Amino acid sequence: MPTSAHAVKTAETSAIPGQKHYLTRGTGAYRRASLALFLSGFSTFSLLYCVQPLLPIFSQQFSVSPAESSLSLSLSTGFLAVAIVCAAAVSEGLGRRSLMSISLVGAALLTIATAFAPNWHLLLVIRALQGLVLGGVPAVAMAYLAEEIDPRGLGATMGFYVGGTAFGGMSGRVLTGVFAEYLTWRPALFLIGAIGLAAAIGFIALLPPSRNFIRRPGFDPRFHLRAWLGHLKNPALPLLFAIAFLAMGSFVTIYNYAGFRLVAPPYDLNQTELGLIFTVYLFGIGASSIGGLLGDRIGHFSVLLFGLALTAAGSALTLAASLPAIILGITVLTTGFFMSHSIASGLVGKLAHGTKGHASSLYMLAYYVGSSLMGSAGGWFFAVEGWAAVVIFTLAMLALAFASACFAQQFARRKA
Repeated sequence: MPTSAHAVKTAETSAIPGQKHYLTRGTGAYRRASLALFLSGFSTFSLLYCVQPLLPIFSQQFSVSPAESSLSLSLSTGFLAVAIVCAAAVSEGLGRRSLMSISLVGAALLTIATAFAPNWHLLLVIRALQGLVLGGVPAVAMAYLAEEIDPRGLGATMGFYVGGTAFGGMSGRVLTGVFAEYLTWRPALFLIGAIGLAAAIGFIALLPPSRNFIRRPGFDPRFHLRAWLGHLKNPALPLLFAIAFLAMGSFVTIYNYAGFRLVAPPYDLNQTELGLIFTVYLFGIGASSIGGLLGDRIGHFSVLLFGLALTAAGSALTLAASLPAIILGITVLTTGFFMSHSIASGLVGKLAHGTKGHASSLYMLAYYVGSSLMGSAGGWFFAVEGWAAVVIFTLAMLALAFASACFAQQFARRKA
């Protein structure tokens, strides 16, 4: 298999129709693709979630409620959900690599612009635009992996990509918290945007051209509609989409409002201390890769069910009064969530029949709609009944996700 950039390009343009030219472990092209997708996950999630540790600051500075301050994140994820569906269609004509590159650079520049927002409403507008721009990355990245990576190693590679998203989510939260403590929140967002821009440049330099992607010039709404409806008729896939909605909704709800609980008495954490709690994302990085490897070896649904149960256990642990127990609960929840997500996203690529980009876009649509709607809804539970209500809310969602995984496993077995 050729490994140089020129050879990869030649293989792309001269491939025999219907013949697959996968990237396999041990080749230079495989290593470059893995690192590039890691950078894309890092950049996307560091830019998307960098505002999360700032929610208590926004609430105070702009005189808004906790639920209103969460709009700085929920609007981004909500518009991202819509953009993902459109991005899958656009990438069929523009190309996976080109769309991801434009999205990463644009999102980084918008994060820098957020640092200069003079008022709350303009900040929300910029964050909404950022969500629209970022839509060109998550679903398209999953489609690129499903199309270009040897299926025998897809679970491990998907886990590596999801590990990049975990590292980005951690870095964005931790670094923003530290920068905000010493420099205030505006320089913090500026620096996060600059780091995201550097990661985008690295992505563009490293990612090999697609070998198995077939460009579809023009825009045919009927083709895309048929593709989306076809995936919804697959009985297992809608259940995986439901898992994305519910698991992500639970995860973001805990992370959104844990900060409000921990900066208040009796904990009284400062921004640096609050940001450092997000280093538990390191467990998510390991869990993503380990989950993918275990799924390839012992069965994807078994690992998925275990990951969801672990997520629920972590959520329940946060009910404890002691700070170490709360941090342990967030750690367990993070580990379980990223294990579940890496497996569920990989299963979408395995179970989808053709137009994998469209299947991935539906998964990511559910993922970010869950983040946006459930993440904001959690603020109502927190305001009315406190942290116990937040945990009950997340456990109910995770119970539904577990049931969905059980039914999806039955449908997948029937089709096997």
